[in-house]
Amino acid sequence: MGLGVSTPVDKMDGPYKRRWAALGVLCLSLLIIVMANTSLTVAAPDMVKDLGLGSSDLQWVIDGYTVPYAALMLILGAVGDKYSRRGALVLGLLVFAGASVAGSLVDSATGVITARAVMGVGAAMIMPATLSLLAATFPREERAKAITIWTATAGLAIAVGPLVAGALLEDHGWASTFLINVPIALLGAVGALLLVPPSKAAGVDRIDYVGGALSVVWVGSLIYMIIEGPHFGWGTKAIVAAVLAGVGLVLFVLWELRHPRPVLDVRRFTKRAFAGSTMAVALFFLAVFGAFYYLTQHLQFVLGYSPLDTGVRMLPLAGAVFVGGALTAVLTPKLGMKVTVAFGMTVGTVAIALLTRVDEHSGYGDFVLPLVILGLAIGLSLSPCTNAIMGSFPEDQLGVGGAVNSTSIEMGGSLGIAILGTVLANTYSDKLGDAAAKAAAAGGPKIPPKALDAAQDSVGAGLYVAQKVGETVAAQAAPKVGLQQAEQLGAQQAQTVVDAVHKAFSDAVAHTSLVGAIVLGAGTVLVAFLLPGRGAASPESDERPDAEREPEPAARA
Repeated sequence: MGLGVSTPVDKMDGPYKRRWAALGVLCLSLLIIVMANTSLTVAAPDMVKDLGLGSSDLQWVIDGYTVPYAALMLILGAVGDKYSRRGALVLGLLVFAGASVAGSLVDSATGVITARAVMGVGAAMIMPATLSLLAATFPREERAKAITIWTATAGLAIAVGPLVAGALLEDHGWASTFLINVPIALLGAVGALLLVPPSKAAGVDRIDYVGGALSVVWVGSLIYMIIEGPHFGWGTKAIVAAVLAGVGLVLFVLWELRHPRPVLDVRRFTKRAFAGSTMAVALFFLAVFGAFYYLTQHLQFVLGYSPLDTGVRMLPLAGAVFVGGALTAVLTPKLGMKVTVAFGMTVGTVAIALLTRVDEHSGYGDFVLPLVILGLAIGLSLSPCTNAIMGSFPEDQLGVGGAVNSTSIEMGGSLGIAILGTVLANTYSDKLGDAAAKAAAAGGPKIPPKALDAAQDSVGAGLYVAQKVGETVAAQAAPKVGLQQAEQLGAQQAQTVVDAVHKAFSDAVAHTSLVGAIVLGAGTVLVAFLLPGRGAASPESDERPDAEREPEPAARA
């Protein structure tokens, strides 16, 4: 017998003995693909300096990963189901590692964006494979517990990504945030071969490649539109992407309704448990990714924490996710999925609403309670929803189930950054413009129009402009009052602009949090309406063996 496990779980006499070790490998694989997104936000300033990235370049360095990641998951999940779920995981990890090496070596914006896109392709293989292998490896009575650990790992990765990146950037360059992926990915690939049993669907004769291609078109176009429109304006590219997304979605639905074995049976969305769970996952990550987007900026630019310190201060969220996961394991069997998920989403709404109290005088202590409550909410809501989504698919479509769950996460996260990021940027710009006008009217420093436009672009740009204003004032005053007094005067004027920037951004965080709380609160009501009560049929009723399930349309014909 070789070192690796070669017998599928369904061929074993009993439950796989090393299934919890296998879960560790799956969670490790999940960890690096989520961290690849959250860690890059911390490394972005160094990349701007070294590579001379413009705002458009930087946006696509970050989001170039997201488009192929979201667009390819459905078709690659189906391919993994047919041929090998473990093979998809190992291949994805190797692609991810190779692209990470390439990303660390390039010296141009185009090279980094290309490397990130290839990393997204690898992630699209990894993500659905982790969930499908989890479901295939664990007996049904343990599956909910395993999924709870899986979702807690996703929450942990959101908080740990900036921490790891911050620690690396203390002594190394931005390339280290790419290279750190390589040993972890290789360890995951070896661990998968040694500990994760092979798995593939039985009786899948062909794949709906046309449906898969249509899903790539509409999901990819939708994500591109979400990124392009709010950040760069609704020009030709964004409008074309919106049209492609709409047409592609209509064609996808029509094709899938007619196909005898569709890549995704869209009729599942008529089932309340499936539709409600999918919506809950998307809405939750809309709020979480949106809040994470502006909280990390506030900690760094307003409170002045380093990348490492920022990562450390996000850890309460990660710890609370595990606590919430433990609570949901107790509450869901007693109260039912509907009550637990609705309660978790309500708690999440409260966490976002607490951030509306943020102002320029807020310290880190004002963020601890919202972070803890938000982490609890993630743990409470996401694992029951993920379990319901996976339970809605038969055993031969577990990869597709994992892809649907993961695509919901990516769509929700992209929408969160786009919608809440746009609200944040517009509010900050308006508040800073008002503050500059009032300061000039009161005899304070008058910021030149071009400099004000630059300062209104982002909080980081605002602080840079404040520094330049101080230097300009000092240079102009030096011949009149002397160097020392001129430097003091320049520092005072610079601090006045810094205070205005901090206040404008803090007010923007409070306003954006209000919008986020309203969106998540309204979503909570809708999800509570959609999810069936405790006495309703379980979504896992669709997982009956093939002999017990209603035949496919082609078989009935």
